[in-house]
Amino acid sequence: MPVVPTKEILDRALDGRYAVAAINVVNDLTTEAVLAAAVEEAAPVILQTSVKTVRMYGRDQLIGLIRGLAEPVPVPVAVHLDHCPDRAVIFDCLAGGWNSVLFDAHRLDVAENLRQTVEVVAEARRYGAHVEGEIEGIQGVEDGLGSDAAPVVQSLEVAVDFIRRTGVDCFAPAIGNAHGRYKAAPTLDHQRVSDLVAATGVPMALHGGTGLSDEQFTDLIARGCAKVNISTALKETYMRSSLEFLRDAEARDRWDPPSLFTHQRTAVMEMARRHIRLFGGSGRAW
Repeated sequence: MPVVPTKEILDRALDGRYAVAAINVVNDLTTEAVLAAAVEEAAPVILQTSVKTVRMYGRDQLIGLIRGLAEPVPVPVAVHLDHCPDRAVIFDCLAGGWNSVLFDAHRLDVAENLRQTVEVVAEARRYGAHVEGEIEGIQGVEDGLGSDAAPVVQSLEVAVDFIRRTGVDCFAPAIGNAHGRYKAAPTLDHQRVSDLVAATGVPMALHGGTGLSDEQFTDLIARGCAKVNISTALKETYMRSSLEFLRDAEARDRWDPPSLFTHQRTAVMEMARRHIRLFGGSGRAW
C-alpha cells in the first residue's frame, strides 16, 4: 500500500494501547528485512532514518530505496527522519518524501525551541507530513548526535504547553531513558507518560528502547508510548550476525556473499518480529 501518514499510525496505536516499532534502517537489506517482519506479523511499522544515513546515501537515493521497498507491501508503513537539529535537512527531507520528522531542538531554550517547532510544523503540513517534538535531550550519543550528560527535565506544565502550542503530533519525553546500551537497569518515570497523555491526548515516543525489560515496555506502552524507537538493537544484530558469519567463513575458507546476506536478513527480521510482538503490534495492520 502507499506510505501511510505517521499520525494515522500513531493515533490508532494510542487508541488501542499498543506501540508501533519505529526501527532505524541503514541500507536496503535492513529495510527489506524489517518490512518482511512487519508483513509476517501483519503489523504497521515506521522506517526511521538518521541524518547520518541520509547524508551517506543522499536524499533522493535513500528515499527512492525505502519507498520502492515499502509501497508494494500490504501493511501500513511510514517513513520518519529521526533526531534532526538542522532545519535545512528537515525541510529537504520533507520535500523529498519523508512523511514525518523529529525536530530535535532540545539544545535551544524552551521558548526558542517552541518558536522554531511551530515553523517546522507549518512546513510539514504543506507536505501532509507530521512532526515529533522534543524539549529535553535523551541521554546518550546516537549517530553522532546527543550527549552522555543527564538532561534537564522540564516541568509537566512546560511540556504540556509546548505540545499544545506547537501542534506536534508526537512528543519524546525524557523519563530516565537513554540511547545506546544501559550501563545499569534504568529507573524510569512511568507516571510522566501517563500525565502527558492525559493532559494532551498526544502519543508519546519512547527513545532508548534497547535494553529495557519486557515489563517496562509493556507498562509504558499501556500508558501511551505509541511509538517505540529501536536503533541500537538493529545495528548490533546486523553487525554481530555479520561477524558471526564471517568468522565461520574464514574458518572454512568459504566466501559466498549471498549466504552472508541471507544470514544478516534472517537475524534482522527475527529481531524486528520480536519487538513487534512485544509491543502488541501483531495483527494491527489495516
